[in-house]
Amino acid sequence: MPLPEAVAQLNKKYVNKALVHLAGHGWFVELEHVGRRSGRTFRVPIMAFDGGEVVTVALTYGPRVDWLANLRAAAGGRMHLRDELLVLGAPASLTEADGRARMPQPPRALLPLLGCHDYVEIPVLSRQPFSGW
Repeated sequence: MPLPEAVAQLNKKYVNKALVHLAGHGWFVELEHVGRRSGRTFRVPIMAFDGGEVVTVALTYGPRVDWLANLRAAAGGRMHLRDELLVLGAPASLTEADGRARMPQPPRALLPLLGCHDYVEIPVLSRQPFSGW
């Protein structure tokens, strides 16, 4: 297994379980999506940047991550962002320049150094206070 895949599997199995507790703080969110094959509900921690009508996500593991394929197949999902629950529409790819321009500092400067060149925007269909899943 190539190193990036091994790191992704390690994160999926162990690190995500710890990071999910940061959801709602800063740029950390908890994204809920439904498996396109299993029909199961999954929640993963990611970093997302709120732009009002859209949320922008840097695809640090590239565009072939399961959560993105699942969001696309279901045309959306839900997200716990700070003290809100967002209902999301289907994600759309962004150019690297557009995606990076939406990032605050320091992520804007660090993401290219980490090899991140892919970004998506996800429309926010509605917002409500987050009271738990």
